[in-house]
Amino acid sequence: MTKPLVYVCRHIPECGLELLRRSADVRIHDGQLPPTRDELLAGVGGTDAILSLLSDRIDLEVLEAAGPNLKVISNFAVGYNNIDLRAASERGVRVGNTPDVLTDATADLAITLLFAVARKVREASAAVLDGSWRTWEPTGWQGLELAGKTLGIIGMGRIGSQVAQRLHHGWQMPVIYTARNDKSELAASSKAQRVDLEELLSRSDVISVHVPLTGGTRHLLGARELAQMRSHAILINTARGEVIDQDALIAALENRQIFGAGLDVCTPESLPTDSALLKLDNCLVLPHIGSATYPARNAMATRAAENVLAGIAGQPLPYEVFAS
Repeated sequence: MTKPLVYVCRHIPECGLELLRRSADVRIHDGQLPPTRDELLAGVGGTDAILSLLSDRIDLEVLEAAGPNLKVISNFAVGYNNIDLRAASERGVRVGNTPDVLTDATADLAITLLFAVARKVREASAAVLDGSWRTWEPTGWQGLELAGKTLGIIGMGRIGSQVAQRLHHGWQMPVIYTARNDKSELAASSKAQRVDLEELLSRSDVISVHVPLTGGTRHLLGARELAQMRSHAILINTARGEVIDQDALIAALENRQIFGAGLDVCTPESLPTDSALLKLDNCLVLPHIGSATYPARNAMATRAAENVLAGIAGQPLPYEVFAS
């Protein structure tokens, strides 16, 4: 009996591939970079399932290239804005993601970025590496202390609430947040107060972004919003790059309108090496490593594979998402 065929857009942790190979033939795009558009369209041909990443745009053209056997798309991510959910639904193709496994890893990284920016770790480390560190500097690399400062969370979901808990209990930071709906249950452990966006921007010493990318959140923070932030404020983004107007952020950082920014996401990914963001001494950019721990990535691989196997068996996915 012929096994179903799964196209995997890049190598994922072996635990997920092993799970797939027990029940399916697996075709993997070979290479560190995402498949080109032509490679993607060719690779999905005749498949029963696609295991995609955020870097892979799965739209009607891809669904048609896959053909009539396609039953499921499983995204190796919590987000799924790279997938045309409506087109998939219209063709009877189920879509899944990998939620609830990268909360701690991403929350930890948001806090890592915060302290690195506050204490000017990038600049201090660069001085060691380039030889400009000559002696103990009484006025060198002075940064901010965070104990008791006000934390603003934009998006009090799982990750946002974990950032709030860590900083409230560890550094006695009062927490305010903004969200589409009341999040009193998630906010209770950090005694967080819900406010509107304008109040959050004007009151917060630290702002950490944790909203999904939607039509309503694209460029949620632009020049107008950045101008409302305090001059000593730090902005952290581990959500999606497009949530912040990147040109406006560059201008705010260049003009020292805010103290600094720590970004695990940007537009595009990867950034060109001549990007203005990379030349700023008050901005730290990481290569989207929020979920990059062994436990988180292994769990993501397992859940992505479980979605695939359920889909090709014609069953509801354990981690299914639907078109709104």
